[in-house]
Amino acid sequence: MTSYSNFGVVGGGAWGTALAQLLAAEGAPVRLWAREAEVVAAINADRRNPLFLPDAVLSPSLTATGDLAELAACDALLVVVPVPFLRAVLAELPAGDAPLILCSKGMEAGSFAFPIDMARELAPGRPHAVLSGPTFAHEVAAGLPTAITLAAADAAVAADIARALARPHFRPYASTDVIGAEIGGAIKNILAIACGIVDGAGLGLNARAALISRGFAEMTRFGLARGAAAETLAGLAGLGDLVLTCTSANSRNFALGQGLGRGEAAAILMADRRTVAEGAFSAPVVAAAARADGIDMPITDAVARLVAGETLVAEAVQALLSRPLRTEGR
Repeated sequence: MTSYSNFGVVGGGAWGTALAQLLAAEGAPVRLWAREAEVVAAINADRRNPLFLPDAVLSPSLTATGDLAELAACDALLVVVPVPFLRAVLAELPAGDAPLILCSKGMEAGSFAFPIDMARELAPGRPHAVLSGPTFAHEVAAGLPTAITLAAADAAVAADIARALARPHFRPYASTDVIGAEIGGAIKNILAIACGIVDGAGLGLNARAALISRGFAEMTRFGLARGAAAETLAGLAGLGDLVLTCTSANSRNFALGQGLGRGEAAAILMADRRTVAEGAFSAPVVAAAARADGIDMPITDAVARLVAGETLVAEAVQALLSRPLRTEGR
């Protein structure tokens, strides 16, 4: 059994800050790296991250830095960088054998790599794990009850890291299904955009319930084809996260979808750097990966085309509704 107590967090957005606060809340030292100089200064001087998590008062044992080298002494690193920028940050990490716990959700364009794939490529020789599940950053930072999946290929590593992250109000469930955790996290963001579109366009709760159900079928098809376990997709990292983000405007992806459903332009909705809707980046990548593998994912494809401005909401809805009838479960 390995013990981890000196955590570093790579990424000063809302989720990275919330995780750092979680780990530092009982006085443990936590080092948070942020690219934005104003975030580093505000955390160290005012105990707040006004740009990404303004309502949380941060622990005195949480210190921020803009220098990745200052995380070299940490015995575990949580990496919370949006997928489009993840490869560059991983390449800059200081050398060492500290585990990398990947907390970003999505797939890389071109390579179809998940965060853990990039970590294995760029930081070999370290233990790697995935943290994914139904979590709103502001609730975790506030100490509200949360359950989440901690997946690592090695069961002992998963158990050790889950034990180290656990707090009275934060319960990680250990798993060895890394690919299932990654797929659930990537696809639920896409489906949250779709549910937001339904809400913004005023299509009703029946439509949203149908979309969640059929979206989960897409997630399952894609996951099983890539070796995920069905129980992972039906668990916290899949269905649990899907339910959370598809039913609340607190989800950045759902909120993006609401704007699209109201007819607003994706480029304008995504211009605010304080709110990164991962599903907007993941949708075209997952859609392309599904086409390459011959997997039918019409909702994902529709979201990809809507985000790219290639179709209108009414056209996308009509295309989905006019698909041939089929038996449920396919």
